[in-house]
Amino acid sequence: MLRSITVGLDGSRESRAAVEWAAREAALRDLPLRIVHVWEPVPEPMAQAPLLGAETQQHWTERIPREAAEGVALRHPGIEVSTEQVSGHPGEALAEAAGNAELLVLGSRGLGGIGGFMVGSVGLSAVAHCERPVVLVRALETAADEHEQDPAGVPSAATPFRPVVLGLDTRHADETLIGFAFEAARHRATSLHVVHGWNPPPYYAYGTPANPALHEALALGEAEAMAQVLRPWREKYPDVEVVEQSRYGSPAVLVVEAARAASLVVVGRRVRRSPFGAHIGHVTHAALHHSTAPVAVVPHG
Repeated sequence: MLRSITVGLDGSRESRAAVEWAAREAALRDLPLRIVHVWEPVPEPMAQAPLLGAETQQHWTERIPREAAEGVALRHPGIEVSTEQVSGHPGEALAEAAGNAELLVLGSRGLGGIGGFMVGSVGLSAVAHCERPVVLVRALETAADEHEQDPAGVPSAATPFRPVVLGLDTRHADETLIGFAFEAARHRATSLHVVHGWNPPPYYAYGTPANPALHEALALGEAEAMAQVLRPWREKYPDVEVVEQSRYGSPAVLVVEAARAASLVVVGRRVRRSPFGAHIGHVTHAALHHSTAPVAVVPHG
C-alpha cells in the first residue's frame, strides 16, 4: 500500500496553503494526497446554541475538506485525493493520523514583514509527537516561492527549484534525516546544500590564547568529518549536486541564513522516550520560527 502525503486542514488561510504545498509534493513523489480535517468537540453548553447545533457543525466539517479536495482535483488532475475527518485534540489527532503517511504537512502563520513562521500550539504538538516527518508551510507560500528567478528577476514555477538545505550534526548523523534530504533534492531535480556549524570545545576556546593555526586545523577536521558522513550518500545519489558548508559559528544561525535561498529546509528531531515529554532541539526550534522556506522536521533515533 502506498503511503500518502497527509495534510491537516482547518479552513484557515494557513492550512489552505499547506494543502496546496502538499498537493505539489504529492505530484513530485507520485503519491496520493490525504486531506485530514480535525473536529474538536465543542463543549456541551455551546453545542446546544442554535448556531452551533449538530447540523451546523456537520455542514461545516464536511464542506471544508470537500471544497479543498475539489480545488486540488481541478488544479492537479493527476493526483488521487481523499478526505478524512477525525475528532479530538488537533495536535494529537494529526500526529496519529500521520502514522501511515509519507509525511504530514501543516500550515503556520507568517510573521508579516519579518521572515519566518509563527508556530502555534497545534504545529508544535504535532512536530513533537509525530513519528513521521512534519513539514510546516507559511500562509503565503506559493509554487513560485520554491523556484529560482527567471531572466526578468521574478520567481517562476517554470524555473528550476531552489536548493534543498539540510542542517547536519556530524556527531549524530542519522540515515533517516540524510536520506530524506537527498530524496527531497532528487524529486526536485535540484542541489542539496548541507550546512554544519561548529564551535571549538571549551578547553580550546577558553584554555588557550587565540591561535590561527589551531583554528584552521579544527576547521579542516570538521570539514573532513562532514565529507566522510556524506561520501556514501554522494555515491548513492550521483545525480544530486551536493554543496558542503562547514563553518565556525552557531548551527541555528547558519541554517536560518541558508533558508533564505532554499525551497525546503530539512532538520532533525531526536526521538527521546522521556517522562518529561518530547524535546525539540534549538536548531530545529530556530528553523521552525525563523526560516523563510518550508521546514521539514524529520524524527530519528
